[in-house]
Amino acid sequence: MRFVGIDPSSKTGFVALDEAGEVLRRKELTGVGSVDPKRIVTLVDEIITHLHTDDIICLEGYSFGSQGKGVSFQYELGGMIREWLYRMKFEYTIITPSQLKKFATGKGNTPKDAMAVPIYKRWGFESSSNNVVDAYVLAQMARAIKQSDCGQLALDLPTFQLEVLQAIAG
Repeated sequence: MRFVGIDPSSKTGFVALDEAGEVLRRKELTGVGSVDPKRIVTLVDEIITHLHTDDIICLEGYSFGSQGKGVSFQYELGGMIREWLYRMKFEYTIITPSQLKKFATGKGNTPKDAMAVPIYKRWGFESSSNNVVDAYVLAQMARAIKQSDCGQLALDLPTFQLEVLQAIAG
């Protein structure tokens, strides 16, 4: 079993962890070319190619407050990823951007460029790609969700991480 985090964007972050939390794969996926729909279709194909049938997946949800020309790309990509995960019968959890930030730093409004240091301090993980860093946190969240589902949640999780897990569980 692997724990996978996917941060969808034109440079999609992808991280897979083993059950002990060790990184098995970390990659920034881009698809082919810069013209859509080819770029989106090949990017989704690339994501699906990296998945295993028993993966536990966390996918970052939409940033509804975002503006600009990249927003439509985000929605198209996110929709296609969800469609293919559904078609291939993968179970996945959507994580809001604020849940990801709070799980990583304790604050749900942390700027993206201010997340690297707290993540490095907590888990010793670093990457030159913010997308891969976010995917790493998503993979850690998938791991924590699975542990909590099995009643094995580590007692040493900070309160703010437990709050995020409770919010996700509903």
